[in-house]
Amino acid sequence: MSADFSLYGGADSLDEGRKVANGASYTDRSPRRVFSPKEGSEPDLRAFTAPPQDPKDFLWLMTEEPHRTRRMAIMKAHPEVTKLMGHEPLTKYVVLFVVSLQVGLAVYLRHTSPFSPWFILAAYAIGGTANHNLFLAIHEITHNLAFKKIVPNKMLAIFANLPIGIPYSAAFKGYHIEHHKFMGQDGVDTDLPTHLELVLLNNVLGKVFFATFQILFYALRPTFVRAQKLTQWHFINVIVQLVFDYILVTTFGPRPLIYLIMSSFFAGSLHPCAGHFIAEHYLWDGLEQETYSYYGPLNVLAYNVGYHNEHHDFPSVPWTRLPALRTLAPEFYDNIPSHPSWPMVIVNFIRDKEVGIYARAKRLAKGSVAAAACTTKSAAGKKVVAEDEDSPLEDSNSDKSD
Repeated sequence: MSADFSLYGGADSLDEGRKVANGASYTDRSPRRVFSPKEGSEPDLRAFTAPPQDPKDFLWLMTEEPHRTRRMAIMKAHPEVTKLMGHEPLTKYVVLFVVSLQVGLAVYLRHTSPFSPWFILAAYAIGGTANHNLFLAIHEITHNLAFKKIVPNKMLAIFANLPIGIPYSAAFKGYHIEHHKFMGQDGVDTDLPTHLELVLLNNVLGKVFFATFQILFYALRPTFVRAQKLTQWHFINVIVQLVFDYILVTTFGPRPLIYLIMSSFFAGSLHPCAGHFIAEHYLWDGLEQETYSYYGPLNVLAYNVGYHNEHHDFPSVPWTRLPALRTLAPEFYDNIPSHPSWPMVIVNFIRDKEVGIYARAKRLAKGSVAAAACTTKSAAGKKVVAEDEDSPLEDSNSDKSD
């Protein structure tokens, strides 16, 4: 019986190293981890087209993030892509179902000890998957894709936040929109690891710690990197969440809330779905590719967030239509390497010597002194800068009215 080695992160075998077409062997390289959907019958021809990244620093780029350029090219080649944009009515029903499931299960476990194997298993297998689904529901709603109007989207995000136990939906919106608009910009895109993380976690034990507690990094890092202006929606989010938690505890005791918070922790820890946090923007195989997709079955549980190149190219296309976007423009997507497995992304991130906290692409933030120093004059007298001029906000459905 032959083995499906795509389950091992895309390696041809469990042996480190891989042969190329001429028979040479890369004995000093880790196996390839990402593959284009259509590499042909000889994928080894594309093995290791770039040397491994220097592990002492992030990859600093002076180019524009790739999604705006590809979006413009796709819109020119396929103007009908605009028909895929718009809200998805199904989202609110999925959110209602998952919230009901989590609250119902939390109440059901009110007489079960949090140290019970069944309690822990339920929090990991069911609760972790459900709350991860709600994380990504909030991600989807952040782009105003559940309703046509802004306010209902904000209210649904706060409702989806309830089983997570800790208020974050309002804060997530601002940081996430900046992640799209200023992807890779140091000090602005809070999805990027900090220099302190690079210093402290740039080893195997550090990667284990990061992968285990990554939900805390994504929750706490933004507050240290970039302060956010508080709005009425931040306060509404906090008040609604605290009232919900209070009613839950006073009515059913502390165990339902313990279950919900434990579920949230597992959802962003060593959970199969949590591989997408690392898969999306970490650099692999020495490539300077900033975003990776995943087209596997776990997308069913995750609002198709695996279609991440497609999502960044067109944030106004809802989750149900991202596969259609890929089908519409295969000449743009089928040549981009993608991950074959989310669970193995976590495993390979920990054990692979060619990827780590350093494996992220960064740019100098626009307007910074250092960025200004990168501006030069070309021989023709034209202005050449590290970044292009301000582009329109990637997410056309986003609001600025906060």
